[in-house]
Order: sequence, then C-alpha cells, then structure tokens
Amino acid sequence: MTLDLATAEVRAAAERRPWCDADRFWRALDEATRDRPAPVVALSVEVLSYNAHDLLRRAGGLPIRVASKSVRSRPVLDAVLALPGFRGVLAFTLAEALWLASSIDDVVVGYPTADRAALASLGRDEQAAARVTIMVDSADQLDLIDAAISPSERSSIRVCLDLDASWRTRALGHLGVRRSPIRTPEQLRELAEIVARRPGFELVGVMAYEAQIAGVADAPAGRGAEGALLRAVQRASAAELADRRAAAVAAVRGIAELEFVNGGGTGSIERTVAESAVTEVAAGSGLYGPHLFDHYRAFAPAPALAFALDVVRKPSPDLATLLGGGWIASGPAAADRLPLPVWPAGLGFEPREGAGEVQTPVRGAAARDLHVGDRVWLRHAKAGEALEHTADIVPVRADGTALPPIPSYRGEGRCFL
Repeated sequence: MTLDLATAEVRAAAERRPWCDADRFWRALDEATRDRPAPVVALSVEVLSYNAHDLLRRAGGLPIRVASKSVRSRPVLDAVLALPGFRGVLAFTLAEALWLASSIDDVVVGYPTADRAALASLGRDEQAAARVTIMVDSADQLDLIDAAISPSERSSIRVCLDLDASWRTRALGHLGVRRSPIRTPEQLRELAEIVARRPGFELVGVMAYEAQIAGVADAPAGRGAEGALLRAVQRASAAELADRRAAAVAAVRGIAELEFVNGGGTGSIERTVAESAVTEVAAGSGLYGPHLFDHYRAFAPAPALAFALDVVRKPSPDLATLLGGGWIASGPAAADRLPLPVWPAGLGFEPREGAGEVQTPVRGAAARDLHVGDRVWLRHAKAGEALEHTADIVPVRADGTALPPIPSYRGEGRCFL
C-alpha cells in the first residue's frame, strides 16, 4: 500500500490538529484497530503528514535527509521522500543501506561499519556503489575496507567524513555523544588528504551531528531552572560548533568537491540551517513524534505513532495488568526511557515493577474503569525503536478508517540492529 501525505484531504485534516482533542483522537485509534490482535502499532496518516510538513517549514528550504533508524518502515520512508524537500536517507547500517539502495538512489550510512561481507557486496555492485556513501573517521576504517575487497576488485566507494560535534569545557567536560575522534579542522583536512590519496575511494561528504542540541529537550517539564541552564549551554555549544564546522568544511573543500555537508537532527533544525557551511539537515524522530520530543521550546511534534496493549489481569481494583510493555528506549537507563501511557488518561506504572517484558501493571484513577480485554495506548520514548516489536503498522485516517497494514523492517524479515 502507498501512503500519500500530500493530498488536499490529508493536509486539511492535518491542519485541524486532531490530536489536540486527546480523548477523541486516542479513542478513534482504538476503535479503528480493535480487530487487530495486540500489541498493535498505529500510525495516524494526518499526524505524520503534519509532522513531515512542519519539519520542512523549520528547514526553510534546506533539504532534509531522513534518518531511517527513526522510521524503520520502507512504505513510510517512501511516503516522506515523495514530499518535495526531503532528499535521501541517513541509514544506520551498511546492510540496511544496501537493501534500501535497490529503490532509493541516495543513502548515507551514518555510522562506520566493520561488516566485511556487506563491504564486499558494496564494492561488487556498481549501482549500490553509486548510491551508497559510507562513514569514516580514521584511516583504520579505510584499511578494513581494502581488506574486505581490494581497490582493484571494486567500484570506487563513496566516503563521508564524520566530524565530532560535541562541546567540551573545563567546567562541564564532554557534552554530546562519543562519535568521531576527528575534532579540529586540521584533523579533518588530514583525513581528507588520506582519503584523496588512496585508490578506490571518493570523498563526497562531511557530517557533524550535534546530539547535545538535537537530542536533548531544552524545556524539561517542571524543571525551569534546569531548562534555562540547558538553553544557555546549547547556545554556547551551537556558537562554538558553527565556527568550527565552517572552518573544517572549508579545509576539506580545498581537497575535494563535496556533494553535501550534513548536520543537525530533529531538535536542532533551526540552528543548523542557519549555518552557511551546512547543505542539508537530518531528521527522523520528528516524523513519529515520540515522547522524548515533547519538551522543546522551538517546536512540538504531534504523536503520529503509538502502540496498544491488552488488559489481561486486574490484581486489585486500582490496578490493571497489560500483556507486554517493556519497550524500553535506548540511552541512559532512566524513567524517561519508559513508554508513556497516554490513554485512558491518568495511568502510570507500578514503581517497583515498571514496564515489563511480559506484563506491565498500570495504576491510577482510570485503572478502576479498565476491564479484562480493554486496551491501553502508549507512546514510545524514541521513534523507530518501537517497530522492532512489530511486523505491521496500521495506518489510520482522521475519520477513524483503518487502512491496510504496512510492514515495518521486521515485517519484511529484516533486523539490522
């Protein structure tokens, strides 16, 4: 089935913001998917359209590369890429990129790979080699590629250099994710020269992902002082990175004619597109709107994707036990990585049990009205990870119509990480 996010009907329904009437919105998803066994994952077509167009608005005309780890469904990727303004995919493994490249002509692998079999396949496949770009941040990775398939036996492999975008201060230490060892313009230029000298490689891009800005909510609920501090830190980090990224890109452009400079993420689009050195931004989480993205000041993605679990027990009048539920998001183990019960409103987890692999008790005033066979709707903390638990996604229209299910990666028999 093909999703169309740009029809006048879908756009008009999206602009009415159906999720703002929470009870009606979640009840419609529940009724539309009642004939499906739980756990069921539903995708609001109109809300997905709203989120996609809001990302385009925020990007201000700069192309958006879709982060596939936050989507994990080819029909959804196809629907988003059909919208003018979205261009190319940021994949998370080379095996995934090779799979996607059969139908998508611009796939950048966002992380280095040591998958020798996939590297050999890339080098032997002329079409894939023209469509897929791999990530490197050291000469060791180039050596590994040459060991997997020699330059004389392969098509030229497209390369993107990964620049560390974290912020480091004496007072706060390292802020950001631990990615590339390449930090300075001089280091990036040196690596670019190495790539340019070696046969069998073509340097086409630079990437720098500012996780400490893009992936950290700057308005945490109920923590005003912390939010103010976060915003100050992010402003300082963004200013430092803008200067360093511009210098690094200029240094590399003296070595190669770059096709793209990728930066940012859902949480930093406005800041990143303001940098003249950046030619595209990456985004993915903002399409589904997981609950970790509820607390940013600059934007408010809507809940496009959610999952429902069955009530199978009533251990006490104020408790209802769901079958399953331990869909925990990656990152530091903390309460904000748990799913968020959203409907019926007013439910929370049992403190000593949390969200469990096979059962999840929920309590709250709404639990008294839940019966065996009822359903509870939850939102995942992050975006695409929820789809590792399901083969199918049920698209639902704003009028409550369920469309034929579409497959997740799992539904197509694929599991990459």
